[in-house]
Parts: sequence; C-alpha cells; structure tokens
Amino acid sequence: MTTQLLLASDNAKKRAELQGLLGHLPLQLLTPREIGGLPPVVEDQPSFAGNAAKKARSAARASGLWCLADDSGLEVEALGGAPGVHSARYAGLHGDDAANNAKLLEELRGLPPERRGARFICALALARPDGSLVLQVEGCASGRILEAPRGTRDFGYDPLFLFTEAGWEETDRGFAELEPERKARVSHRGRAMRALLERLPESLRL
Repeated sequence: MTTQLLLASDNAKKRAELQGLLGHLPLQLLTPREIGGLPPVVEDQPSFAGNAAKKARSAARASGLWCLADDSGLEVEALGGAPGVHSARYAGLHGDDAANNAKLLEELRGLPPERRGARFICALALARPDGSLVLQVEGCASGRILEAPRGTRDFGYDPLFLFTEAGWEETDRGFAELEPERKARVSHRGRAMRALLERLPESLRL
C-alpha cells in the first residue's frame, strides 16, 4: 500500500533531493501545486523548528494528508545569529538571493576569516493528516562566510559558505562549487533528511 506524503513546498530541488532519499519507500510524494495549492502561512516563529512545525500542521489540516515541511537558514556568529529565521528576506524582499548575499557581505566587510564563523540549519517537521505533529529533526553544517561569492551551483547563501568541519576533504571548495551528491554528504539539509529517514518508516508505519 502506498502512502501519500505532501511536501509543503513547490521547490523542485527540495523535491528531487527528498525523492532520491525516499525512493525505496512505498510513498507517493506530492507538492502543493499537484493538489491545487495550500493556504499561505505566516512564518513568525522565533526558530526554524517552530516555523517548520507551523507549516506542516497548516498544510496537513488543509490537505488531509501526511505533510512534511522544512525551514532553514543561516546563522552568522559575528551578527549575533542573524539573518537566522529571516534568511530568505534578509535584504527585504523574500527570495532575493543576490540582495541577501550582498547585504551579508557588507555586514561582514573587513572581518578576518576567524571572525566569519557561521552555520546552516535545516529543521524538518512531519504532521499527521489531522494536523498533529509526530516528528521533528534538525541538521546543521558549520563553516565560515567567504569574502566573495564562489561557484554557480545551488541557491541562497551557498556561494558564500565554506564548510570547515574536521575531516572534510573539500577544504578549498565552497558549497556552490560542490557537486550535489558531495554537498549532500555534509549539508544541513542532507543531514536533516538522513535523520528523518531513520525515523520516517516507523512514524508512518510503512
């Protein structure tokens, strides 16, 4: 028996990444566009986990389906954790990656590498069809902010992020310079999805 799972996002990259991880499970992955859309959700929670949970609950109630939602962003040490939950609209307009990156570089102008520490966070939340929350996981990737954009892959702040955790062999390539499969090994979203995968079959009783 196949279970329908709604991803509360029409982002094609997120769907492809999730489909790759869940392909072996008896799941039919759906997006809002495929079910006629979802009501908008105000992302006003103080944490990524809170926003992910709010989106998952809302989408599940609206659709009557199991729903998976995510919220993610960048926290920079020198900025007291900003842009944080405001990552997508840091420069004012939601989803303007170029403006967000330009503002971040300006805020950090002149700071040496040792003061440019940052981390990406991804929170995932799974809600039952009645809107009750059943599972939450998070993934984190630590590194630093580069002084100029590098690479053309992916989106968001990736062109400015260099992963620096111990043991990583790609110390000279930023996130936007890595092949998708290599980035997924250490990225915040890849880690969160693997944590989700460990518990998802039990949660959905697959």
